[in-house]
Amino acid sequence: MSVIYLVRHGQASFGSDDYDVLSELGRRQAELVGAELRARGVRVDFAVTGTLRRQRDTASAALAVLADLEAKAGLPPRPAPVQPELDSRWNEYDQDLLIDQHADLANPPVPAGFAPPPRLTESGGAMSSRVFQGLLDVALADWMARTDQTGPGSWTAFSGAVGDALDGLARRLTSGSTAVVFTSGGPIAAACSRLLGLGVDGTVALNRVMINGGITKIVCGRGGTNLVSINEHGHLEAAGREFLTYR
Repeated sequence: MSVIYLVRHGQASFGSDDYDVLSELGRRQAELVGAELRARGVRVDFAVTGTLRRQRDTASAALAVLADLEAKAGLPPRPAPVQPELDSRWNEYDQDLLIDQHADLANPPVPAGFAPPPRLTESGGAMSSRVFQGLLDVALADWMARTDQTGPGSWTAFSGAVGDALDGLARRLTSGSTAVVFTSGGPIAAACSRLLGLGVDGTVALNRVMINGGITKIVCGRGGTNLVSINEHGHLEAAGREFLTYR
């Protein structure tokens, strides 16, 4: 049996000019992921990350902590440090574009009196995370429901690419080996939805609660590829409630 861990990136910079940058809290979350992997006795054989900066920086911080703790524990040194492979199939969908295309901005599911700008940007201006999430939920549901659309930019293409990436990684692993994928909430929700056979509502609900630095565990063996746990975050909760973030 082999194991694949899917790790959501640390907190990015919601509300700033460049969302794709880990916040200081996000970097600390990534380091907690590395410490958690060591606490579980995980020995990483393969590491994969999407090409987004927040994903790559999470991988770098987590793997650095893991390597340091392995050395302190006296484990046999690796011939070379684990270098994550880049795979854009693990990238997140474009949240702003989905909201623009699929959410009804004239009648958004937000508090009375809120007037969204004509076009939303990821920085969101003064928009709260709660308001943004409400718009994103509506947009995702509409996007996922359009099963007749299969071309680039469709949910079918997005989820299919995630599935192909997961299957390809599973085929590469030998019995007893372990891979860690540093990715985002959307691909993790897509992978879990595929393994559990969830519909649109279930997938949107799962996407909504993905925690920064959360860990999802998948096992692969003769019985196929199976989901063992989703969005584990005890390592974050133990460090303090401030480490539990969703955006």
